[in-house]
Amino acid sequence: MRISYRSNLDGIGVEQLSEHFFDGWPNPPSQATFLRLLEQSYAAELAVDDETGKVIGFIQAISDGVLSAYIPLLEVVPEFQGKGIGTTLTERMLKRLQGLYMIDLLCDTETQPFYEKQGMRRASGMMVRHYSNQNGTTYL
Repeated sequence: MRISYRSNLDGIGVEQLSEHFFDGWPNPPSQATFLRLLEQSYAAELAVDDETGKVIGFIQAISDGVLSAYIPLLEVVPEFQGKGIGTTLTERMLKRLQGLYMIDLLCDTETQPFYEKQGMRRASGMMVRHYSNQNGTTYL
């Protein structure tokens, strides 16, 4: 298995996006919506399986480009988890955003130790979730 990492979407279309992302989501986005969310991100880092050409992991950031960034999604296709891909993607994104004052994310309690290993600290936060909008078609 050989994996390449990239910081751009050049040559990435819906056919390169694995259908195995958003595992366990009750209302996941379509491949087209998934591509759109990557395209409209401030920054995205991708892990690509060189054998198949498929994107098997990604992390995205949204930002004002001045002081703050938020990392809403880090996903690795289930069959590739536990191989350091999420760690590499996170390291690449944090390095890319290092000139900003704050980089925030919300995550489930069970994933906090992963982010602590990346140098992040626990904090409290607030959130609203509209699960009926989870597939991303509301603003098409």
